Amino acid sequence: MIVHPDADLLPRKALLIGDRRFDTASGGTHRHIYAATGRPTADIPLAGAAEVDLAVEAARNASTIWSQMPRNERRDCLIRMAHLLREHAAELTQLSVIDNSIAIATQQYGGHVAADLFLYNAGWTDKIGGDVIPTWPGNALDYTLDEPFGVVAVIIPWNGPVYALGMVLAPALAAGNTVVVKPPELAPYAALRFAELCLEAGMPPGTVNMIPGGPEAGAALTSHPGVDKISFTGSGNTARHILTSAQKRLTPVQLELGGKSASIVFDDADLEAWSPYGLAGIVNNVGQGCINPTRVVVQRGIYAEVLARLEAAAVGLRIGDPTDPTTVIGPVVDDRAVTRIMGMIDRANASGARLLTGGARGKGDLAEGYFIEPTVFADVAPDSELAQHEVFGPVLAVTPFDTEDEAIKLANGTEFSLAAYAWTRDLKRAHRCARSLVAGNVWINGFTGIPGSAPFGGMGESGVGRLGGIYGIREFTRPKNVWIGLD
Repeated sequence: MIVHPDADLLPRKALLIGDRRFDTASGGTHRHIYAATGRPTADIPLAGAAEVDLAVEAARNASTIWSQMPRNERRDCLIRMAHLLREHAAELTQLSVIDNSIAIATQQYGGHVAADLFLYNAGWTDKIGGDVIPTWPGNALDYTLDEPFGVVAVIIPWNGPVYALGMVLAPALAAGNTVVVKPPELAPYAALRFAELCLEAGMPPGTVNMIPGGPEAGAALTSHPGVDKISFTGSGNTARHILTSAQKRLTPVQLELGGKSASIVFDDADLEAWSPYGLAGIVNNVGQGCINPTRVVVQRGIYAEVLARLEAAAVGLRIGDPTDPTTVIGPVVDDRAVTRIMGMIDRANASGARLLTGGARGKGDLAEGYFIEPTVFADVAPDSELAQHEVFGPVLAVTPFDTEDEAIKLANGTEFSLAAYAWTRDLKRAHRCARSLVAGNVWINGFTGIPGSAPFGGMGESGVGRLGGIYGIREFTRPKNVWIGLD
């Protein structure tokens, strides 16, 4: 039996603007549902246009204080935040499980990864400056100043709020910006606690403002005249609405969107090394991840063996209570996701794809929650819905290929360009694949996540801009050129 969360664990107030906490707001309320039981946890107040105005005003008031704070002091705030994230990692994990019911075995790393991101980006605060530029004609000094945008509107997804906050806020804050964050109504709890920790770390009130909301808040925030840049992580359809809002004021936008990433398994791959990653597409966040390798493209000589390994591994995955450390597969996020995913499974069955395992709702104690069995389809046609469109659920599509050129064509054959994977012992082939795969991120013979020092982002339908490393700092700064005549 799956235990419903204790209401005493939940924050009493869901909005934080400056240093004020709100338990009512003009955007109405949202009944949050715990996906593992299908039962409500609480009614969440949602930000409307009024709260967006308040949050942007608070961020703008704090902007001068934060951006002009001595670099070492701003650095130390971010370092303190990293330590607080580690100290409260268990609490953030517990709230994250309540947020979206992703298994605790996955969620437990969120606070620690976010801490690493804050520590890494803290190191840039006293190194962001500018350059001296050679200039001609005449005797002059030309240099640049790397300046923050000001107020950044940040819209994060429900599938990993703590990680997403670390990924975006760490570089944005290190660069000297203040932020207004709109977490989704589906996952408000961990994000609020995150914002409270920012205050505890010594960030001036208004530096980080947290306003859970729905489409009304999102539209008000992305079209607000007090917002200087927008960072959005989510779906392509929502991104189009954001771009429409942003174009009214020509507000710059950074987008991290969906993916339909392929994992190419060549016939010379080390299958023992590959096997632990074979189901990564559905194990990571129950398939609810943009970089997940949800397509496995396999060379025909090893196709049967790979299918056998995938089927055996999928059958052995533990599905159940997300608070149980042994659970691998929890529920998907809500009933709408269940309906959408089951529809795609039904259409895949009808299209001629071969169902190896799964394909059904959870049964017994799982029937009340939003559980879907780990599902693997073989012989998936490259132009089918299952091969072309993001499922965002525990469904894997497997397709055979014959030649390297065919594999690259299949991997590149969707509108998404976020991530790609390849498994081979051939070093020359590995480098050829790295060059030929159209993706912002390519992993060869493994997957280690996204370190804070590495650039991350996609192209086309997978977004624009980069987070991570110096690229993330540049995403949230803009250079000012200064020319001084010396004659």
